[in-house]
Amino acid sequence: MQNSAYNSLPIYRKSLALRDLSSAVATYFSSDTTFFKLQRTASLREDIAISLYTDSSLISQQIKQAETSNSYEIRMKSATFINVITRNILCYCNGLEHDGVKEKEYVNLLRRELKSFRKSFKQWRKSLQ
Repeated sequence: MQNSAYNSLPIYRKSLALRDLSSAVATYFSSDTTFFKLQRTASLREDIAISLYTDSSLISQQIKQAETSNSYEIRMKSATFINVITRNILCYCNGLEHDGVKEKEYVNLLRRELKSFRKSFKQWRKSLQ
């Protein structure tokens, strides 16, 4: 697959939407102005926000890697890694709620986007074989 061909894949576009929403939620819940420098902070909420941003950014990279690789093993490793990342994002949502965020509608919006992504992901994963 050509490098730009993955841009037209629904799963890739969904990964970008998930990344953008995760980034917005992470930024909203982060009170640290150095958030995007990814410096270590003392707050659990800050740690969750940084992890949410970082992990969601990795999904589209893994899709690119899987789509451009001829190796079945690499494609399956990417799919497994994406599966782990999506479970992590769900845990981050739970962590934000347990940390006492009041704006739960943002967390629920992210969960819905994650659920939509996972549906597409399952179909895409089957196509890798």
